[in-house]
Amino acid sequence: MSKIVIVYHSGYGHTKKVAEAVLAGTIDAGADAKLLAVSDLDDAGWAELDAADAIIFGAPTYMGGPSADFKKFADASSKPWFAQSWKDKIAAGFTNSATMNGDKHSTIAYFITLAMQHSMIWAGTGMMPSNTKAATRNDLNYVGGFSGLLAQSPADASPDEAPPPGDLETAKVFGARIAAVTARWNAK
Repeated sequence: MSKIVIVYHSGYGHTKKVAEAVLAGTIDAGADAKLLAVSDLDDAGWAELDAADAIIFGAPTYMGGPSADFKKFADASSKPWFAQSWKDKIAAGFTNSATMNGDKHSTIAYFITLAMQHSMIWAGTGMMPSNTKAATRNDLNYVGGFSGLLAQSPADASPDEAPPPGDLETAKVFGARIAAVTARWNAK
């Protein structure tokens, strides 16, 4: 059974909902997975990251990049970087912002660079976008992420209202994909 850790920051609760949906997808796919908020990271959490087969990064996109709290975690990962503790683990990422674009790709690109610095193996969404005239806001991958999962929560919506059901279902499918990719990688 693959061990997956979803390490994330959520400023207002919306990104936590996405993290929980990703977690549900990984568990439904048979992985041993858990959430780890960057604010709760202690020595045991760092040990869980080192023992994981895959690490999924998640943060809201604020001002065109990952939140400062997530960046603090990334900077603190220099110890496992130096030891190459995460080398050859599967890596993936997700983000959420108030607008459909919100420069989310900058956050995903940051996650990819972080993963590459750690010598990890990046996995994208593996989903086609919902880009037809018949598409609706609650279709899978409506926001259209390939390199990472993208979600959107209006600035005036509470976590009870957003992200919308389609984004949360996309997060579950994404979690299942990362679990499958990790299991396949581990089988080699």
